[in-house]
Amino acid sequence: MAYSILVVDDDPLVNDVLVSTLNALPYEVDSSESAESALTRMQRRDYDLIISDVRMKGMDGLQLLDKVRLMSPETVVIMMTAYGQVPDAVRAMKAGAFEFLLKPVGADVTEAIVERALEFRRLKLENKMLRAAVTQRYAAEQLVGQSAVMRRVFDTIDKAATAASNVLISGETGTGKELVARAIHFRGNRREGPFEAINCAALPETLFESELFGHEKGAFTGAMRTRRGAFEVADGGTLLLDEISEMTRALQAKLLRVLQEMEVQRLGSEKRIPVDVRVIATTNRDLPAEIESGEFRRDLYYRLNVLPVHLPPLRDRRDDIPELVDHFIRQFNAASGRTIRRASETVMKLFDQYPWPGNIRELENFMERAVLVAARDVLTPEDFPGELLAGGPRPKDEGIRVGTTMRDARKNLVLATLEACGGNQTQAADMLGISSRTIRNLLYEYGIKTPGGEETGADALNPAAIDHNNA
Repeated sequence: MAYSILVVDDDPLVNDVLVSTLNALPYEVDSSESAESALTRMQRRDYDLIISDVRMKGMDGLQLLDKVRLMSPETVVIMMTAYGQVPDAVRAMKAGAFEFLLKPVGADVTEAIVERALEFRRLKLENKMLRAAVTQRYAAEQLVGQSAVMRRVFDTIDKAATAASNVLISGETGTGKELVARAIHFRGNRREGPFEAINCAALPETLFESELFGHEKGAFTGAMRTRRGAFEVADGGTLLLDEISEMTRALQAKLLRVLQEMEVQRLGSEKRIPVDVRVIATTNRDLPAEIESGEFRRDLYYRLNVLPVHLPPLRDRRDDIPELVDHFIRQFNAASGRTIRRASETVMKLFDQYPWPGNIRELENFMERAVLVAARDVLTPEDFPGELLAGGPRPKDEGIRVGTTMRDARKNLVLATLEACGGNQTQAADMLGISSRTIRNLLYEYGIKTPGGEETGADALNPAAIDHNNA
């Protein structure tokens, strides 16, 4: 479909020249000799682009621009002005015009600016549609559950979405903390702003400060260019600090200062940059206990925990499992073109008895696999992994017996738990009741190498690479 353009000028000659120029291109072009007639045309059809003179008899171009922005916010406006009237065009740009043309208008310049303006409109519409899709995806209605505990969670999400205060989301690994964080952002007043996420458990300590606050060119070895940090990128929107408990105390102190002052200082710079950011932090740890042990700052906890949201583990909301199963069947049917109708009663009984150490994320993984491999339109136990039938993963007994030293017993327990969790360090740490940072330190102590050859640091360790006897 061709783009539609409306040319508005009270000089018939200018109108004719522009219409002739644009008609040579694949556009649908109309013209009006007054702002009033242009508005009448706009009531009959939508235009992608309007090219209007600034100074006209009756309503001028600036007044037309104001009305166009009210009637059709997605329509792009280009203003025209004579050489001696450039200040008029500057005012028009400040009022929301995309660009201005100087009279007499040349065909090449006109074509180039029109092409840029229409590309801008295309990207603007595309961005709007993407935002609408994301908003729908992360709407609270997409968070599944009718149990009493989840209804309380949804009420808190609604309150947090309309507030500007920081939010702390707690819960075990796999309970959907990031999904809730995105729901809060995309349902709230900041949904038009950016959403930036930082995984505190995955970042090396040496890069953390640069990732959060940015750096200037030459601030350290390898800083080849100036880089904005997450706080600057998220200005006007939301910054998610995932697994905040993995942040060192030194960085906690710097984060606290930023939250208090709402300004950042890039590495290598003395300039302070104001930011407007709402922070959402998540944790799978017991932060009050971390405070008592000296691992987490009490003042930072109070700064983050303005609006607390706690997500229960799936084993504590089993009433929601049938609804979640139906939700995932619909989701993976749509993604894979399958027509699975339901899960069998036997499967649902197994689900009700399973401990769900990986929570909703584990259920989602089970359902995706089952929908893809099922031979029938009803899911049966044969479509699911063996641990469901066995009642859950069990760490192996790796030599924990009389005479085993405490160091070896601890090492064997850590490695067996990692293997049971498929190498996922975050999940293993959660099962063991320790932090991901402690897991990484222990792997370094044991000399365990990740698949990439590094001593530690990968979140997904290859279980097959673990040699329990030689580690």
